[in-house]
Amino acid sequence: MKKFKINSTLAIFIAMIIGMIAGCIFPTFMVKTKFIGDIFLRLIQMTVVVLVMGSVIEAVGSLKRGEIGKLGGKAFIGFTITTLTASVFGIAAANIVKPGSGIHYVGKLTSNVSTTNQSITEIITNFFPSNIVTSLSEGNTIQVIVFALLAGIAISLLQEKQSTNKYLNAVKSINEVLLTIIKIVMKTAPLGIFSLLGWAIGNYGFSVILPLLKFLAAFGVTATILLFIFLMITSAVVKVNPAKLAKKLLRMGVVAFTTTSSAITLPTKMEDSENKIGISRRVSRLINPLGMSLNSDGLALYLALSCLTIAQFFHVNLSLQQQFVVVIMSTLATLGTVVVPGGGLVALAIVLPTAGLPIEGVALLAGIDWFSGMFRTTLNVIDDVLVALIVANSEGEFYRDIFDEKITADEFYTKGN
Repeated sequence: MKKFKINSTLAIFIAMIIGMIAGCIFPTFMVKTKFIGDIFLRLIQMTVVVLVMGSVIEAVGSLKRGEIGKLGGKAFIGFTITTLTASVFGIAAANIVKPGSGIHYVGKLTSNVSTTNQSITEIITNFFPSNIVTSLSEGNTIQVIVFALLAGIAISLLQEKQSTNKYLNAVKSINEVLLTIIKIVMKTAPLGIFSLLGWAIGNYGFSVILPLLKFLAAFGVTATILLFIFLMITSAVVKVNPAKLAKKLLRMGVVAFTTTSSAITLPTKMEDSENKIGISRRVSRLINPLGMSLNSDGLALYLALSCLTIAQFFHVNLSLQQQFVVVIMSTLATLGTVVVPGGGLVALAIVLPTAGLPIEGVALLAGIDWFSGMFRTTLNVIDDVLVALIVANSEGEFYRDIFDEKITADEFYTKGN
């Protein structure tokens, strides 16, 4: 008789369901258990920024001169296409479903989320770190990635002059330690996610969801349709079974859905990209961290849908030109605001004034931001991997034997591949 074994994906999913049920039945108790989920999140977060830096340095340092721009260019094209597509789908969904019409909101529309007064040049300047230690301590992933890109290029150039690759080997060793720490922490994921979901339902309850159920339904359905389209296109390009690919994306999707953080999901995303899907380490460790900050189609979809929902609520008719501005701004505002829970509200506060909409509209959706973040993050994370898979396939670095489970990733790389 075969012994039934619960894998990590199933354990997390079960914990999510039980946590939501517990939040309904024992709301006061589950709110008090939030510290357990917070500890889990902190244990993951403590390594994420350093892992982003190490992964990008390793990926870029492994490239030869000329390959960096080639890989980065392909990734950028993929990110731009998916993000713009998501923005357009958000506009279309809002015009079809009209989630802002008929909302009976009884709360006071005030918000402590503020927009930015920075110019485009100031925003671009702030991409570059003045002190990498400060960037690491503040968790500024875009600045860390810029430093990591330069450090990786430096290692790549040094390797052309030296026979040894001691610098790259040192970075690889640090990355292995960090990934091992994360594997240990992920053993506690079911407990942490049980606590977080129980807190979310116990604290907010379903009463805050009901007035905006139409918005959440529109968002969830549109995100699912986008995921399906991107999955089918990727499967056709790479020539794999879409159902099998979807199964391999499931664990990272569940982690993204329950934690609502692209940064916290990054280690799981990288591990499954390399060990389950068969994306090369070189491609995975460059594109997945880059995608975390630069490919935010879940957020782009949310911003476009939210802007039109708020316009409908305030009875503001946006012209076609104004909706086009929303598409562009929803794409641009995604840079660097999505890696932690709550980043969606900050980005929304940036986009609303550009569309001539009151920033108080943020308060309309603030109560359901955790639940919106579930769909946002899942779409962000999975589409990062799909872009990485297409790039890996184009570079001849999609390893089908790993995908087809004919060989494990460890066995593959042990053979010197």
